[in-house]
Amino acid sequence: MTRARKGRPEPDQDGPAEESVPRRLLSVATKLFADKGFDRTSVQEVVEAAGVTKGAMYHYFDSKDDLLYEIYARVLREQTDQLERVAGSDAPLRERLSTAASDVVVSSIANLDDTKIFMQSMHQLSPEKQKGVRAERRKYHERFRALVEDGQRSGEFRTDKPAEVIVDFFFGAVHHLGFWYHQGGSMSARQVADHFADLLLSSLRSD
Repeated sequence: MTRARKGRPEPDQDGPAEESVPRRLLSVATKLFADKGFDRTSVQEVVEAAGVTKGAMYHYFDSKDDLLYEIYARVLREQTDQLERVAGSDAPLRERLSTAASDVVVSSIANLDDTKIFMQSMHQLSPEKQKGVRAERRKYHERFRALVEDGQRSGEFRTDKPAEVIVDFFFGAVHHLGFWYHQGGSMSARQVADHFADLLLSSLRSD
């Protein structure tokens, strides 16, 4: 994961602001992994494309594995932050769930390349990193599922289908977005997101 190591010189001091170095590395790594594949992309190619030295890269990332991990981890962190804000608000439950569902579709579409690359190459990460990603993703799904379970307990949502099945069905569709959604198509990301949210809420109607 990204981090600044204490006691080491600031990298890339003559270039853009230090904060932009990890973003540049992740941006070019995403493109290279998409074009060539994770296993066929070297660290040297990444640093040359980013315009930094290997020393600058290793200031932030321990390895190429860390780049791949962070490509997805930053998306998951963004989605988790969004979900926590929505779930913890005072809005009615149906509104919170609809907003959470719509938000995750929009952010997934905004990061389609990152997610597709990670899913295609995740098996090449170390077992420890794979376990870490799965644990964080599970925490996100559990928080999302808790909104459904709240509605089931209150009688607002149907109870004849397990919340886990409903949520897994929804996220199966979200994860499939990368196979068919294209920028500039007939629907915007927000329009697709609203349709997904409407379908989820419709499937939960108790009457």
